[in-house]
Amino acid sequence: MSDTQVKEQQPAPDFTLPAIGSDDVVKNGQVQLSALRNHVTVLYFYPKDDTPGCTAEACSFRDANHEMQKRGIVVLGVSADDLASHQQFAEKYGLPFPLLADTDTTVSQLYGVWKEKNMYGKKYLGVNRETFLIDKEGIVRKAWSKVKADGHAQEVLDTIESLGL
Repeated sequence: MSDTQVKEQQPAPDFTLPAIGSDDVVKNGQVQLSALRNHVTVLYFYPKDDTPGCTAEACSFRDANHEMQKRGIVVLGVSADDLASHQQFAEKYGLPFPLLADTDTTVSQLYGVWKEKNMYGKKYLGVNRETFLIDKEGIVRKAWSKVKADGHAQEVLDTIESLGL
């Protein structure tokens, strides 16, 4: 577990992860964050493919995808699930953006979203639902740590608008 938390106005830590998704972002089956400079990037971490909250969040980004693409915004979803799980999830819900597989949780720890959770009194480590808005220079302009899955994409779009990104 990491105490590192990526802060606003700091450079977003670079990484490369295996991914499924569009060829314009996914190169040789991977996404490298630094290769997305010159794009505003929405990097959202979520706990698990095909669970109710994660599906609601992914579908909110799916439904906002046209508006995101119009503005040249890249959306990346990250969880600890593997590529096969991501592929099924993306196909089932028609997700048009890349899903990245952080199976060893290195990137989740780097961003400080790998945290202790508590469900029905049982403690465990898992990916926390958090989002980072990264500008064209690779700086984190906004970080959300208490994300409500429903309507999150609209909240992100509103923030992009208010920041003039």
